[in-house]
Amino acid sequence: MKTNLTIIFAALALAACTAEAPLSQVVVISEIERNPEASYIDGLGGTLKWNYTTGLELKAMLDASSIAFDYVDAWYDAIIDEDGNIGGKYKKSNYSSDHICPGRTLFKLYDLTGKEKYRLAMDKLYEQIQEMPRTPEGGFWHKKIYPNQMWLDGLYMVEPFYAEYTLRYVSEEQKAANYADICHQFTTVYRNTWDEKTGLLRHAWDSSHEMFWCDPETGQSKHAWGRALGWYCMALVDVIEILPGQEERSDLAAILQGIYEVLPRYADPASGMWYQVLDCPGREGNYLEATCNAMFVYAWLKGIRLGCLDGLDNAKAAYQSMLDTFVTTGKDGLVNLNQCCEVAGLGGKENRSGDYDYYIHERVRSNDPKGIGPLIWAALEYERL
Repeated sequence: MKTNLTIIFAALALAACTAEAPLSQVVVISEIERNPEASYIDGLGGTLKWNYTTGLELKAMLDASSIAFDYVDAWYDAIIDEDGNIGGKYKKSNYSSDHICPGRTLFKLYDLTGKEKYRLAMDKLYEQIQEMPRTPEGGFWHKKIYPNQMWLDGLYMVEPFYAEYTLRYVSEEQKAANYADICHQFTTVYRNTWDEKTGLLRHAWDSSHEMFWCDPETGQSKHAWGRALGWYCMALVDVIEILPGQEERSDLAAILQGIYEVLPRYADPASGMWYQVLDCPGREGNYLEATCNAMFVYAWLKGIRLGCLDGLDNAKAAYQSMLDTFVTTGKDGLVNLNQCCEVAGLGGKENRSGDYDYYIHERVRSNDPKGIGPLIWAALEYERL
C-alpha cells in the first residue's frame, strides 16, 4: 500500500505554512502526515479494514485535493481484488449499513482510474442494499444484529451511495422506484424519531418497541445525540444534491429546513456550538462536541449553496466559531480537531443504554475521522463562497 509522495508532501507542507493555503488542503496534509498509509486512520495501525470511518475520511480527502489521489487509491486497490470482492472483513450477510459508506469514494475513483474492479465492488454493495432486511414500515435495519432498528447514522451510511448508484447505473425503468425508496427511508426515520417536546430527532427507533433502550410507547431512544443528527443532516444535503426530481428534493429540503429552524434553540449561547447530548444544553457534564458541529456546519453551508437553507451570515459565523472552539495547530504544524466523541451506539455487546450518563462518558479524542471528514467538507464549502 505504500505510496512515494514524500516530495509532494514536503512541497505542500511548505505551502500550508503560508496564509494562502486553504484549510481543506492543510487538514488533508496533516492527516497524511499523521497516518503515512490510509490503513492507519482511526487507530487501525496498518490493518486493512473495510471501515466507514476510513472511507468517510478518504472521500473527503479526494474531494479536497488531487494530491490525495495516490494515498486514497492505494487503500482501495489493496482492499478490493480484481473480481470486485471486498476484503477487510466485509461480509454482505452481516447487512451492516456502515459497510455501504466506504463505497461512495469508488464513484470518483472509478472515473479517475477506469479500474473495472471498482465498478464491480459498487455492484456488490448495491446488491447488499437490495437484500437489506427492513422494518414492517419499509425502513432498512441498521444492521442484522440490530433487528427492526433504524438509527439516524444509517441514513448517511446508505442513502448517498444508493442515490448516486441509481443515478449512474440503474435502468431508467427502476430509477423512480429507487428514488422513492430513498426518500421513504428519510421520512420513515424522521416520523418515528421526531420528539414533539424538543422538535429534535432522537438517536434511534425500534420498530418493534422491544429493545431495553427504547420507550415502549414510541420505540424511540432516550436522547437526541448530536452526531446522530449530524449524520442525518449530511445525508439530506448529499442526497438532495444527487436527486434529479424537484418533488423528491422539495420533500427532503422541507425536513432539512425544519431541523435548522430548531437547532439554534439548543446551541451554546456563548459560542453558538452544539452539545454532545443535543437535547440537554448546559447540563452538568455535557460538552461541546466537535464532530457534530463539523457536520452541522457543513450541512448548513451546503444547504445554502443548494438553495435549501438561508442564513449565510450566521452559517459563516458558525464556521468561524467551529474553528475557534475545536481547531488548533500543534507544535509540529499539523492541524488538530479536538473534543471528538470516539463512538456512541445503542445495545450491542456492551448493552449501551443511551441514557445521558452513557453519552457523556464515552471516550473523547482528537482527530477522529468522523470529524475530520466533515471538517474538510465544511472548509470546502466555506472556501467556495
